[in-house]
Amino acid sequence: MTEITGPSHGRPPPMMLITGPSGAGRSTTIRALEDMGYEAIDNLPLGLLPRLLGAPPGQDQGLDRPLALGVDTRNRDFSPQALIDAVGALDAFKAGQAQLLYLDCRPDVLLRRFSETRRRHPLAPTESAQIGIARELDLLRAVYARADILIDTSEMSPHDLRAELERLVLPRCGGRLSVSVHSFSYKRGLPRGADIVLDCRFLRNPYWEEALRSLDGRAPEVAAFVVGDARFAAFYAHLTAMLDLLLPSFEDEGKSYLSIALGCTGGQHRSVAVTESLARTLADGGWQVSIRHRELERRATITDAP
Repeated sequence: MTEITGPSHGRPPPMMLITGPSGAGRSTTIRALEDMGYEAIDNLPLGLLPRLLGAPPGQDQGLDRPLALGVDTRNRDFSPQALIDAVGALDAFKAGQAQLLYLDCRPDVLLRRFSETRRRHPLAPTESAQIGIARELDLLRAVYARADILIDTSEMSPHDLRAELERLVLPRCGGRLSVSVHSFSYKRGLPRGADIVLDCRFLRNPYWEEALRSLDGRAPEVAAFVVGDARFAAFYAHLTAMLDLLLPSFEDEGKSYLSIALGCTGGQHRSVAVTESLARTLADGGWQVSIRHRELERRATITDAP
C-alpha cells in the first residue's frame, strides 16, 4: 500500500463507532486507534451515549481529540436501530465528523477463530459457535448496510488490520477528504466498501503481449501500452472531470473518506496502471490519496509465504 498526501485543513476531531461480528477484530481496532491518538472506549452501552451528548453542539465537554467507541452485540441495550440512531446523533453532535466503522469477516473464518481460541460465542453460549455466528451476522445486517467504512478482516492478521487502519484513518486526522484508489480483479469480486467502481476491461490488455505479460501496471512499459489505447485519453478526461466535480461536493457534505475501485480481468495490468495515474493526478490536485493494489498484494503474500 502506498500513501500520497496533500494539504490538510482543520476540522473538529472525528468520532468513530466500531462494531462488527465477534471475532472480526474490534478489540485490535480499538487498541490500534488508541495508539493513533484516539480516546478509546470499548464495550460502551448505548444507553450511556446521551452523557457524551449532554453539551450543546460545539461545546463537547473537552472532547478535543478523536474518539473511538466500540459497540458490542453483547451489551444489554444493543439493537441495530439503536446503534444506527446513535451514529446519527453523534454525527449531528460533531458536525458531520462521526462515522460507523464495520469490521466484516467471512463466517468460515469466524468459526475457525472461535475454534482456535475455544471461546463460546456470546450469542450462543450453550450452542455451537456456528449458530452464534449466523445469529449475529443476521442481527447486524442493517448495521452493515449503514456503515460508512467497511473493512473485511477475513484474510488479515492483527498486523494487517492495524496497517489498514493507519492507511484509512491517519490521513483523515488532517481534516480533508481522504481518497483511496484501489485496483482489483473482477474474478475475485468487487472490493467491499467501494464508493465508486469503474471497469477498465474495455482497454486493450497488455496480458496478450508476451513482453508485458509478466509485468504489472506499475511498469513504465505497461503504463505506456495502456495509455496508448485510442480510447484512453477520452476515458481519462471524463473520469478526472467527474472527480473534479464529485470530490469537493463529497467534502462539502462532510464525507471524510472516499474509495475509488478500478477493475480489470486479472487486476495486474490495466486497473493497476489507471490506479497509479489517477492517484498521481488527484495528489497533484491537492487531495490526500492512498493506493492499494489488491491482487498484487495478494500475490506478494502468497509468494512470501513460507
